[in-house]
Amino acid sequence: MAPARSIALSVFVFVGLAAIPAAAQSLDYEMYKTRVEPIFLKKRPGHARCVVCHAASNNAFKLQPLDKDAATWTEEQSRKNFETVSRLVKPGDPEASHFVKHPLAQEAGGELFHDGGRQFATQDDPDWKIIADWVRAAK
Repeated sequence: MAPARSIALSVFVFVGLAAIPAAAQSLDYEMYKTRVEPIFLKKRPGHARCVVCHAASNNAFKLQPLDKDAATWTEEQSRKNFETVSRLVKPGDPEASHFVKHPLAQEAGGELFHDGGRQFATQDDPDWKIIADWVRAAK
């Protein structure tokens, strides 16, 4: 490879990696896509699906809207969702992560208020555990 082309490729790779938030670099995208993201589509008793409110929201947890008649997100949409969620967690520390604590009942260690109600009554909820484990596993 010509030296100029090698340098150009190196700069391109460096700039591309710099554009990825540091948190996203340490969080597992595959675990997010296969285990965490499906929770946003899941109907929980007494609650709307996360995507119903958060695809139309104007807050930090804004999901990509699903395409018409789609049951899940495209790869591009999932990557954008991953970047959004990655900004709301402290990798390795679910207890210090707004995204993990916000939908959890206050008496279970959650935050004071969530417009969508308490999606998770306890830290024993299997879906809450998936999210917390994903954050905890980050290096």
